[in-house]
Amino acid sequence: MATLIDQEFFARLHALNEKFAASVPATLARLEELRARFDPAAADAALVKELHQSLHTIAGSAATFGFRVFGAQARQLEQRLRVLMAFELIAPKDWNDWLHALDEYIAWARLDPKAAVYPGQPE
Repeated sequence: MATLIDQEFFARLHALNEKFAASVPATLARLEELRARFDPAAADAALVKELHQSLHTIAGSAATFGFRVFGAQARQLEQRLRVLMAFELIAPKDWNDWLHALDEYIAWARLDPKAAVYPGQPE
């Protein structure tokens, strides 16, 4: 039998889950806005940093609230971005490849951010 403390904990966790789920559309809109401003020929360092931070936040929070694949894919994008950030010069093609992956992630998440499978990933 669950104790009162357990019930309160799970009620708070449920409320946080609902709050996270409600924030996903705004999070995706923010990623889209940042992506729209991104110029692969002249990447803005502040914009890159903001994209990195957004993905890092998603990756760190999503699994806690039942969005495991949403978070795992954000982590992959974040890690790829971190590699690009380590170089002084990045070819526009490399940025475009990363942006294409970001576009696919956003499109997938718009359909079902709580999906258990990401296209092209093993089930």
